[in-house]
Amino acid sequence: MLTRRTALGLCAAALVPARAFAEVAPPRSEIRASLAKRFADEGTAGTFVGYKTDDYLIIASDPQRSGQAFLPASTFKVPNSLIALETGVVADPDKDVFKWDGIQRSIEAWNRDHTLRSAIAASAVPVYQEIARRIGPERMQKYVDLFDYGNRNIGGGIDQFWLTGELRIDCVQQIDFLDRQRRRTLPISRRSQDLVADILPVTKVGDATIRAKTGLLGAERGQPSLGWLVGWAEKGDQQTVFALNLDIREPRHSASRMTLAQQLLGDIGAV
Repeated sequence: MLTRRTALGLCAAALVPARAFAEVAPPRSEIRASLAKRFADEGTAGTFVGYKTDDYLIIASDPQRSGQAFLPASTFKVPNSLIALETGVVADPDKDVFKWDGIQRSIEAWNRDHTLRSAIAASAVPVYQEIARRIGPERMQKYVDLFDYGNRNIGGGIDQFWLTGELRIDCVQQIDFLDRQRRRTLPISRRSQDLVADILPVTKVGDATIRAKTGLLGAERGQPSLGWLVGWAEKGDQQTVFALNLDIREPRHSASRMTLAQQLLGDIGAV
């Protein structure tokens, strides 16, 4: 279980994912207020947490919002993909095709057939809603519990719980889950975890690689209010798991997520 609050001794709290360190040394934690300035300079509010795995060091921009839980929006496509593969709802991420239902939606990339790989790249909500329906509530709850994902509450409809329902997750919990995916230690097959790591969208930054998934709360309604970016950065042998979220106060803030992530990861020496 992820412990989100431990005394830091200053005016904040350390953020320690205990499960991630069951077999290694306990982590150190820091709050760096300079990271929060990045969001203010962008004209919004947000939070960033990075876990430098080699140093067992967790760095957060603040002690409050980093532990505040929100709907995961499309960042839930990561566990949803894992569950789809593990249950056989999707056998092959490149060959199984989800046919477009013919409904015209405002996001043009959603208006076509998709494989799992193309659906996660396009963040195609209708495809993942169909995947969730095929998984069904019983199996979905089983795996959300196995992953200990956020508050584990899938109330609000099998195809809505991560969009408008009861599921909530904070940045530290995101990192805990993603670090287990990165290390392939989730309680499912290695194959499913390898495939999901492979289909995650990739961004190159110099000699670093960022594997990450966006989330945009309200995107399917054309009313974005909160943006997520979660994943991990690889630079040589160094790996840093991270999560950020920010308020979408202007349309440009949606596009700011990757730019901010690169700046913040650069600030902590991860890219």
